[in-house]
Amino acid sequence: MSEKMKTIMDYDTVALDEERHALAIIDQTQLPYRTEILYLTTQKEIWNAIYLLQVRGAPAIGVSAAIGIYLAAREIQADHFEEFYRQFQEAKDYLDSSRPTAVNLSWALKRQEQVVLANRERSVPEIVEALHQEALNIREEDIRVCRAIGENGLTLVKPGDGLLTHCNAGKLAAVKYGTATAPMYLGQERGYGFRIYADETRPLLQGARLTAYELQESGLDVTLLCDNMSAAAMRNGWINAVFVGCDRVAANGDTANKIGTSLVALAAKRYHIPFYVCAPTSTIDMETATGGDIHIEQRKDYEVTEMWYERRMAPEGVKVFNPAFDVTDNDLITGIVTEYGVAKAPYKEAFEEIFRKKMKE
Repeated sequence: MSEKMKTIMDYDTVALDEERHALAIIDQTQLPYRTEILYLTTQKEIWNAIYLLQVRGAPAIGVSAAIGIYLAAREIQADHFEEFYRQFQEAKDYLDSSRPTAVNLSWALKRQEQVVLANRERSVPEIVEALHQEALNIREEDIRVCRAIGENGLTLVKPGDGLLTHCNAGKLAAVKYGTATAPMYLGQERGYGFRIYADETRPLLQGARLTAYELQESGLDVTLLCDNMSAAAMRNGWINAVFVGCDRVAANGDTANKIGTSLVALAAKRYHIPFYVCAPTSTIDMETATGGDIHIEQRKDYEVTEMWYERRMAPEGVKVFNPAFDVTDNDLITGIVTEYGVAKAPYKEAFEEIFRKKMKE
């Protein structure tokens, strides 16, 4: 359904609708023309929403997965733990197959699995309620984590700076604040007067449709750039820092983010502009050694050749290379901004220190 009186900032990106027993999301494929809230109750609906990018962004995908697997657990008919756990694992594996690059998907599902295992001596209804509470916890944690990333990111810039971002790592990619946009939103609250530059982000235009939209709706000074314009903006002296999000961080500090991110990093290094990746610790995958070990999702050809056009804009039968992500090598990254501080090279040691801080909480 659509409501004309609200702005996009008045809606929850991801939520659990308790009355409907549904995952409630903003359908991001309809933005910026129309704000539609989807209420998803079946696993197929939730799988499709993640795969089709109706819900997207690592934090939002993680929260959706946590709620989705809880909803799946509610439907399991089992009198004893073994049968419940078997069906739970089937649902978990199914949801996990929707977006392989986004580590928050598997992270949230594994976290919910640990809840199941920790409560194996309890009744099935009690296990389901524990999953319910953990899903709500994960959602609230996302808000706290993104705000902390914003606070840490804000220490790296000064009022009046020009900030460039790629893709959408904003409110629409999380529950609130976003990751790469969190310093921008907090800066706006404090009168920093940032000038924001948003790459359009071909081929799915998340920067044009989502980032430019949500920042403008929020009253920030935002300028939209075609992807091949960012180097020119840097050369002009308009950009003081780059903030991007990511879907997975390898143990060595390589990061996977939306396709085109590595080109922004290369240009930033050429023009001596700091390049920061904003990443919740849930996105850091210490079991993945390098960026070369990250599975990169390949998308459909039509996203490049036909989507957004009234007529096909490429010859029939032409081959298309359409990876959803690319890997930014760690030597191009100035720092990785987490909720526990800013990690800098050597990254493996920096991450270990950050996880030590996290364990002390």
